[in-house]
Amino acid sequence: MTSFEEYIAEVASRTLKNGGSASRPSTCIFLPVVDLWCFPKYPAKTVILPSTINLKAEIKKFISVNEIYLGESECWLGTWVNPKTGDYYLDVATGFESLAEAQKKAAQLGAKEGRKIVALFNPKQNQTVFL
Repeated sequence: MTSFEEYIAEVASRTLKNGGSASRPSTCIFLPVVDLWCFPKYPAKTVILPSTINLKAEIKKFISVNEIYLGESECWLGTWVNPKTGDYYLDVATGFESLAEAQKKAAQLGAKEGRKIVALFNPKQNQTVFL
């Protein structure tokens, strides 16, 4: 079994290597790459950080603050590197198979929480759609 520290190191490594990751902190398990349009379920909880920070420490802090939301069945820890800025995004992520449905839901959630969702990401297609 992977220790929590090893899990945090792997989240950071995958984020840097692949431009993002999706995992469940409660089990330290990474989600398989699927054809799903991913975005933050709670945009106001998204943390945007410059690439100069200690990513491992910030991931641990984000998990601690958002543990209850990350435990929801349709949510996971999503990390993403914005290809336009290089900033790190840490999210309580969710997703939809349909791009149109994901765009609609992302717009609704952004309006509800007063924070626009910047983009949707599909890991299987390795594609970012900016909103």
